[in-house]
Amino acid sequence: MAKGRILYLNGVTSSGKTSIVEALQDREDCYFYVVANDLFEQMIGDRFLRENYWQHLSRVILLMYHTAKLFSDMGHDVLIDGILVERPEIAPHYQQLLEILKDNPLSIVEVACSLEICRARNLARGDRYETQSEEQAAIMARDIRYAMTVHTDTNSPEECAEAIVRTLMK
Repeated sequence: MAKGRILYLNGVTSSGKTSIVEALQDREDCYFYVVANDLFEQMIGDRFLRENYWQHLSRVILLMYHTAKLFSDMGHDVLIDGILVERPEIAPHYQQLLEILKDNPLSIVEVACSLEICRARNLARGDRYETQSEEQAAIMARDIRYAMTVHTDTNSPEECAEAIVRTLMK
């Protein structure tokens, strides 16, 4: 059985990752299972997140990668909606991702958006704080080998989804 493709949408909060996921899921020409930082974070009790956010989040992030691997090993395509950050609790995060998925077809897509627009989106959402995107950008992993970049400040989620399918799924 052929392994399913894994597409990792990497970007700071409010960069547009989840909107692209939704646009991809609305398409007729592809089908993905989705794993996301936000979904896996919900598996942790609030008390634990308040006590040591990064320690507990780091554990479920690695579980998320193993979940994506399992789906891929079973022949299913997977979208990961996440952010590759380098924190002591998960370092070396990017290398751990590559090691876990070394035998699976992984493409990392940079979801780029100006921090100014992300800040405005954070405020409009109401469930993020204003500077959250900037703080994440400061700790994002460096030297990531991207398969491609999409720009959500100049393209709609549907245009980004089309570019991803055209470039990575054909």
